[in-house]
Amino acid sequence: MAKKSVRNRNEKRLKLTTHLRAKRNKLREDVSNVNLSDKERWDAMLKLQELPRDSSPTRRRNRCKLCGRPRAYNRLTGLCRLHMRTATINGMVPGMHKASW
Repeated sequence: MAKKSVRNRNEKRLKLTTHLRAKRNKLREDVSNVNLSDKERWDAMLKLQELPRDSSPTRRRNRCKLCGRPRAYNRLTGLCRLHMRTATINGMVPGMHKASW
């Protein structure tokens, strides 16, 4: 089980990322736009650097919905391998079953 502070920090990053996504994308387009002047591109780059560090989408981490475990995360279900196994055994995941022979 991940610490509550780590999970809360990740949630904060997720909110900040979604809140500033449009602004960040606009600035990134301006920086790479060759039709703008060098001064405008430079200003866009400086504004992009002034945005909060945690607003970058690469800073958030995929975590298990139940326990917050960052490793062995399954995108399809949003669970880690441990909870995925118990959900599969209980028949909660359609199309998956535990192999036994």
